[in-house]
Amino acid sequence: MKPALAHLLIVPIVLPLLAAALMLLFDSRRSKFNSFVNIGATFVGLLVALEILRRVDEADRPGAIGVYLTSNWEAPFGIVLVADRLSALMLALAGAVSLGSAVYASASWSRAGVYFHPLFQVLVMGLNGAFLTGDLFNLFVFFEVMLAASYGLQLHGSGWVRVHSGLHYIAVNLVASSLFLVGLGMIYGVMGSLSMADIAAKLPHVAEHDRGLLHASASILAVAFLVKAAIWPLNFWLVPAYAAASAPVAAIFALMTKVGIYTLLRLWTLLFSEDAGPSTHFGASAFVYGGLATIAFGVIGVIASLRLGRIAGFSVIVSSGTLLTAIGFDAVSVTSAALYYLVSATLAVSVLFLLVELVERRAADGPLPLHELDVLPGEDTNLDDDETPLVGRMIPIPVALLGLAFIACALLVAGLPPLSGFVAKVALLTALSRPDELGLASTPLLAAAVPWLFGALLVSGLAVTVSMSRAGVRHFWSGSERVPPRLRFSEGAPVLALLLACAWLTFRAENVMRYMRAASESLHSPAGYIDAVMSTKPVPGPTRPFADREGPP
Repeated sequence: MKPALAHLLIVPIVLPLLAAALMLLFDSRRSKFNSFVNIGATFVGLLVALEILRRVDEADRPGAIGVYLTSNWEAPFGIVLVADRLSALMLALAGAVSLGSAVYASASWSRAGVYFHPLFQVLVMGLNGAFLTGDLFNLFVFFEVMLAASYGLQLHGSGWVRVHSGLHYIAVNLVASSLFLVGLGMIYGVMGSLSMADIAAKLPHVAEHDRGLLHASASILAVAFLVKAAIWPLNFWLVPAYAAASAPVAAIFALMTKVGIYTLLRLWTLLFSEDAGPSTHFGASAFVYGGLATIAFGVIGVIASLRLGRIAGFSVIVSSGTLLTAIGFDAVSVTSAALYYLVSATLAVSVLFLLVELVERRAADGPLPLHELDVLPGEDTNLDDDETPLVGRMIPIPVALLGLAFIACALLVAGLPPLSGFVAKVALLTALSRPDELGLASTPLLAAAVPWLFGALLVSGLAVTVSMSRAGVRHFWSGSERVPPRLRFSEGAPVLALLLACAWLTFRAENVMRYMRAASESLHSPAGYIDAVMSTKPVPGPTRPFADREGPP
């Protein structure tokens, strides 16, 4: 990455901060102005993220990793922002989901309480900072920024159910943050640094008597991240909180769960790679079997749930379990397929959360008058159970559009053809069916888990298909007595845009998989990341001419 472009890395953090500060200067009741600033800042942030992704993808190694020294102090002493293919991918994904949520919220939800838009921008700043930071302490800072904003957004709109589940959400995340802080202290005590690249470089040389303490601190950190990634049994808070949140907030919360996945993938491929000596692949089996248990829990929840909000919440858990298991295998082919799955699953579940409110908005208001249908029953007319003619029954346009969006969403979440969810599952199954590329010959415990993940991917798809079909029949087929919902453009547009993004992933699957493969290879060869961060030097300051330094004669 060119040095001039490295300055772009600060934009995804500074831009939402300035937008939030600007909105706080004005009355929170000026909803149109705040919506305009919120959507505009999020849109510009998405463009910047796409530009960073394009530049990172075009650059040759080792220039594919951009480093920005925010205080002009070199690592490990200063604050470092790092953008590689994984960071750029997560920035673009966060930009797409947050833009859809911001547009959707402008219709009505932003007026359900105060300071929705500033909190939203602070949340985006925390997300972008977590994806870009190159040291653990600032990762903790951005996590807290993100969580502090999410507490306000979770309670936005009030209501007993929202407050009840929100308090659980806050309490659990405060405990996880405490564990995060304890783990940081222990890591610093062992390694003497919190720079990720510096720790990765020093880790193979840790004294044997300190290695147990190092593993203990890494385990405590992992528990904090696994709470956010919703591993079983630490995910009891997720479904009630996400189902109770407003639709745009729940959509962006689906992305927040992936922050825990991103952090685990980043740290474990960087710190516990093949070059980590005795700590190589530390904790891999815990990720694999914890992920499988999470998938099983999510499948049971999906089958047992009737409400769409809870089905979406358990779908988040299923996707988190799949990604955790993939991280545990620590193989290039599985990781590249998992990155594609991460993008597709996040977009699909975000759309599903936006659809939940639109689908459930339909209120019972009696059957449509028969004269409006211009159909009279005759001898050959088919009748339903209520003796109402089926022939000529109109499907209102909003219901038809919602139904099509719901079907597309169900195909994506279940992993059925022809959309990107199917491509993602085929890529994962293909990677698992090639044991030579997995390199599990020396780890029989992980090799034994391959058929279990193979089966879990198929069973989870079947469970989601059954559950979504049941919900679709209940809401779209047997609901003829309901009036069609009123759809606003600002509510339908983000749903359509995110579904089109999934369709684009399908049509450009080859190019996207090439990018994912390159990102995965970079993750599993951390030497490039370490060299890029540790070799970046501060920009020299301005110097005075030699004659001036001589001083007066």
